Amino acid sequence: MTTTSDAWIEDWLSAGRFATYLQAAGGSRVRALELYEWNARLSAAFLRDISHLEVGLRNACDRQLQAATTGGDTHWTDPATLMRLFPAASRFDRAKGRRIDVNKNPRDKVERAREAGTASPGIAVPSPAPLPGKTIAELMFGFWTFLFADGHEKTLWVPYLHRAFPPGTDRSRLSQTLTAIREFRNRIAHHENILKGSEIERRRIVSATQMLSPELAAHCQATSEVSAILSKRP
Repeated sequence: MTTTSDAWIEDWLSAGRFATYLQAAGGSRVRALELYEWNARLSAAFLRDISHLEVGLRNACDRQLQAATTGGDTHWTDPATLMRLFPAASRFDRAKGRRIDVNKNPRDKVERAREAGTASPGIAVPSPAPLPGKTIAELMFGFWTFLFADGHEKTLWVPYLHRAFPPGTDRSRLSQTLTAIREFRNRIAHHENILKGSEIERRRIVSATQMLSPELAAHCQATSEVSAILSKRP
């Protein structure tokens, strides 16, 4: 029952959002609010662990793709190498009813990242080149997970990216794992509830981090707060 004293909760969260926690709390408004706060703490802890994985993943990909740099380019995000890694690939898009270049999107993302990663011009450098480190940092988690999709088996995985993981790593399963983690991260970023399935997601993140770097995985597990928060669910 909503009382005058706690009606602010629905004003804050909306009746629909709070109803999810009320149902999980068996109708107890006190416990429902405790669950909401617990969910917020758990979400923050997960974001920390996923951020460690994301930074490690993008740097591992960057190291391996650097070997692809060709011609006069100095980094794989430079135009010539970028076009070789993400060549024009025409496929029919049923939703749009026409053929599209499926690699245009990642090329565009890198180009925008290059623009954002360009240092502010100084007096002695009127046209500065994009800084690779800043370019890499500008690219979102979705870009990095997309590198492991089926369409990049021959162009990215076989010649380069497989070296960032243990021998025999199944690219398809890795892609599914990273995609699931990205989708979970997006749910958290949009403040959705993670009342169910969080232990499965925790194990998925640990597994992906372990494949990327056993040392990083050990550090993350030693410093993560996810398990402790999970064990203290109201």
